[in-house]
Amino acid sequence: MTGELSGGEAVLPVNPIYAGLAALPLLLLLFTLVVLRWRAHEAASVGMFSAAAVALTAYGMPVEALSVASAKGVWDAVFVLYVILPALVFYHVIERADGFEALRTRIKSFTDNELFLVLAFGWVFVSFMQSISGFGTPIVVVAPLLLALGVKPVYSVAIPLIGHAWANTFGTLGVAWLALVQVTEMQSVAVTALALAVLLWIPNLIAGFSIAWIYGRTDAVRYAAPMILIVSLIHGGGQLAAVTVIPPEFANFFAATVGLLALGPLAMWDRYATATDAIGERLVMTEDLSPAAGADGDGTGAVADGGVATPADAAAPDDDLMSLKLAALPFAVLAAIAFVTAVVTPLGNALGSLKVGLSFPEIATGLGVVTEAAAPYSPFAPLSHPGTFLLVSALAAFLAYRRGGYYEIAASRADGDRSAFTRAVLATAVPASIAVISFLVMAKLMDHSGQVLVLAEGTASVATPSSYGFLSPLIGSLGAFMTSSNTASNILFGGLQQQTAAQLGGISEALILAGQSAGGAIGNAISPGNVILGTTAAGIVGREGDVLRVTIPWVAAVAALVGLAIVLLNAAGLLGVA
Repeated sequence: MTGELSGGEAVLPVNPIYAGLAALPLLLLLFTLVVLRWRAHEAASVGMFSAAAVALTAYGMPVEALSVASAKGVWDAVFVLYVILPALVFYHVIERADGFEALRTRIKSFTDNELFLVLAFGWVFVSFMQSISGFGTPIVVVAPLLLALGVKPVYSVAIPLIGHAWANTFGTLGVAWLALVQVTEMQSVAVTALALAVLLWIPNLIAGFSIAWIYGRTDAVRYAAPMILIVSLIHGGGQLAAVTVIPPEFANFFAATVGLLALGPLAMWDRYATATDAIGERLVMTEDLSPAAGADGDGTGAVADGGVATPADAAAPDDDLMSLKLAALPFAVLAAIAFVTAVVTPLGNALGSLKVGLSFPEIATGLGVVTEAAAPYSPFAPLSHPGTFLLVSALAAFLAYRRGGYYEIAASRADGDRSAFTRAVLATAVPASIAVISFLVMAKLMDHSGQVLVLAEGTASVATPSSYGFLSPLIGSLGAFMTSSNTASNILFGGLQQQTAAQLGGISEALILAGQSAGGAIGNAISPGNVILGTTAAGIVGREGDVLRVTIPWVAAVAALVGLAIVLLNAAGLLGVA
């Protein structure tokens, strides 16, 4: 939990020196990840140790308090690691039966319009998954699917990160929204929900166009524009309408479900029913499997990223591959479990009743930042956790594929040995686990030492109402980056943003709180936990910096647009000017 000022009397040194020291771990992390291209576990270790050094030397954090904060970070990592390991098992169970190859082949035989499929999976389906399940599960599910479609590994992670961000606050049945309501005393819950729905429409619309741009620049944007506008009207407009008539925690599920159902009619539209030659560049695809590309007379398609594609092979499905229904079985099981446990409240409550937690004592720093004792701290409910859902889905797939003999068929077709299942899982899990633990320990050290508060209050101290309105989504994004969670960001910064808005005056409280949560949702596209889950699922652990080079500019640009919208709405006197 956020550090508190002891008795409300202690005053943190909010000045450029302390703010610069607080920002140092974040700057080192970004520099090593993005500029030096270090692997995540190496960069995260630098961030963690620098946060500890700043906490001990400048923020007066005793060794005992540092130990408690670090232990909380390790405990928080358990939640993420219990998704990473099952996700790896889930991936390899399917991959070793050639399930992903079957998905790609069968889906392409249904419709070979690549851009439609990339948007369908990377924007529409991942949003539906986010509406029913969080903890990075949508990224774990969709990244391998895009990889199977032929999307380059880095983009197979970056695209769903961008595509699902808008659905974070009201998704997962509104966990992040409910947290914001809980930690603040809103003047009007209804007006805040309305303001948030307005702001979240921006990342939704931008995500659709961004994915098209990433796929094939201007040609792709022009070609996909009708689909993007229709789906965004359903997503953003549907969510906006829903918050006015149904509880906000169901608004995203309603909009995302309708969006998913709309894919059927859109796929039958002549514009998207077949492959197109209207797009000159296909920058995200590993190989060109479109019939048009193979029409050069030599039997091979154009190759975007090495290797040679053979259109004849792509057009003629391998009879030894499993059916589409069987290939999609683990994803269907996962979605069904997540949906049933989310909407059948007694079942969800029963599964969530078993909780395991640790107790931690109260700690204080030399600067007067006190963190209360927690007993238990952040209890873990294993039966209702996405990691368990992934394991159950993987078991269902394993039994079905083994019964059908698909592992033997895939082994006979493979060039290399596929027997070392455990070794393959651990080779990816170990570096990913080190990175996750380091990131979360760093976040706890910065939080409990007061570094986060200094950064936030420093920003507020130099702001005007308009500039603070512009910056409020960036603060929410910072919280999501540090905690890998929109919910945790709202808990961390929700009260602070509300208090700052009240002190400044002249700015709508509803818009500031909406900006906080919208920024937290957008920030999920750069949260280390989600990025590592994606690289793990796509088999590219160590390339987190490459993913961040795609998503960081997107988050910065969209957060700025949301901030600009807040300034304009406030100036226009809409949505409750304070």
